[in-house]
Amino acid sequence: MSELQFDAKQLITSMVGTSLEPWAEALATAVLNQGHALKHGHLPRWESAVKSLPENTGSGWRIEDGAVCTASHLASDQTDALEQALSELMPWRKGPFLIGPVLLDTEWRSDWKWDRILPHLASLEDRLVLDVGCGSGYHLWRMREAGAKQVLGIDPSLLYLKQFDAVQHYAQEPALHFLPLTMEALPENMQVFDTVFSMGVLYHRREPMTHLAELRQALRPGGELVLETLVIPGGGDASLSIGERYANMRNIYELPTVEHLENWVEAAGFGDIRTVSVQETSLEEQRRSHWMQSHSLEQALRTDDPSLTIEGYPRPVRAVLLATA
Repeated sequence: MSELQFDAKQLITSMVGTSLEPWAEALATAVLNQGHALKHGHLPRWESAVKSLPENTGSGWRIEDGAVCTASHLASDQTDALEQALSELMPWRKGPFLIGPVLLDTEWRSDWKWDRILPHLASLEDRLVLDVGCGSGYHLWRMREAGAKQVLGIDPSLLYLKQFDAVQHYAQEPALHFLPLTMEALPENMQVFDTVFSMGVLYHRREPMTHLAELRQALRPGGELVLETLVIPGGGDASLSIGERYANMRNIYELPTVEHLENWVEAAGFGDIRTVSVQETSLEEQRRSHWMQSHSLEQALRTDDPSLTIEGYPRPVRAVLLATA
């Protein structure tokens, strides 16, 4: 099993002169302390794919029709090599991306989620932002586009790290960082981030209050929490305990009503709590694609009653909640 070769010195150097500089060594140490989590049997294939990406005569990126676009100077005869390299990094779940002429039509239309959230956010202009469970890093570019000064994404998946590396191979955006860390591994009591996003993470935590406490410790006083998570329909202060699976997903423990979620956040010490979006996930927003060919939302719903998951639970509904540390 191959191990990620993490360059601690490069990370520390990249953070010189930024708001993260005082924390650079602690962050590097946190990554190095991950041990077995930095190993994966497919890592050589993923790293080879990134190294095999065709070279580009320019760098940079833009957002167009919701996609993070880069590699616009790629020669047309390099398309096959580009597509082959990107296919070695499948499945692509969060996006979309347009790399040269290749559109990565990912499982999730992550731009739709961003469009729901952005109008409600405090301005990200010149902010230091943390994205917990950032996946491929799609939203890191959207946060930067919205004016964030520096964005740190953390996610333990080495595949997602290499997908981010593939996009960065062309984008070369110095204000974005991706570290293979869980929230639990982040240095305690940083209290440095102006905005912290936790999207699609809380329901994977056996102890949701612990996760909320960790998010608060990362935020500066007065900073903004952006929490997106699964909820169950209906009112009241209630929650649903989940068995082995929910919508084909493992490690789902408890789904609250919106009221119960708000009570959790209040108990964690946050104020100015407001739920700004509650929406059932559609088959247009989450679905199979050429770049993610395994089971998706449609295969997780009952064919005779798509209002229920195949396990008999309510169909996925996602809420977005904002709060202040």
